[in-house]
Amino acid sequence: MTGHHAGPRSNANADSATTATDTIETALEALQAGEPVLVHDAADREGETDLIYHADAVTPDAVARLRNDAGGLVCVALGHEVAEAFELPFYSEAIDHPATGDHELGYDERSSFSLTVNHRDTYTGITDVDRSTTIQALGKAAAHPSKTVFAEEFRVPGHVHLLKAAPDLLAQREGHTELGVALADAADLSSAVVVCEMLDDETGEALTPADARGYAARHEFPYLEGRDILERLQ
Repeated sequence: MTGHHAGPRSNANADSATTATDTIETALEALQAGEPVLVHDAADREGETDLIYHADAVTPDAVARLRNDAGGLVCVALGHEVAEAFELPFYSEAIDHPATGDHELGYDERSSFSLTVNHRDTYTGITDVDRSTTIQALGKAAAHPSKTVFAEEFRVPGHVHLLKAAPDLLAQREGHTELGVALADAADLSSAVVVCEMLDDETGEALTPADARGYAARHEFPYLEGRDILERLQ
């Protein structure tokens, strides 16, 4: 397994542990209320902060925030069992092309990417309204996967990238896919979250944790470190 593992906290860190617990509770409440949270995975992993919504809450305005304030790739992360119910493969297993082989990712053993989709009620699929339609439908379908005939509701390819969580979630992989799904599960929401990397227009790189914290503070959104989620939810 790759990624960051946090060791146990010492008694000297009891105050910070309490703060982390309180922040996670606030984050779960935010997701339940349809608000976003920010999650930084780890400095020795991707080192990126993602803006995360539960899929049910992604209105056209939320898509606009993801585009304008985050700027990365708008993806829907699905729990492994949900993705399996929808018969969604990992992309590298579905495509027979030489470029899918011999990956040497610096941050993990493999990518979580699955297929790209549009809901069948959308037009081009790329507008804020269309992507919101697709994403909200994915959240609804994830709540009752056995009642969803995926190909009847969604078409491939599309403009919403799907991610498939690891079977054992945080015990197996510690990416934003698994961190986001774990938060949704802990909030008693369906296993479908939107994750989008926060980028920096000035540097052309990922937004630094300090700047991401500043953004979260300005908008009163919870900010979490991946290690805190691991310690609480793994």
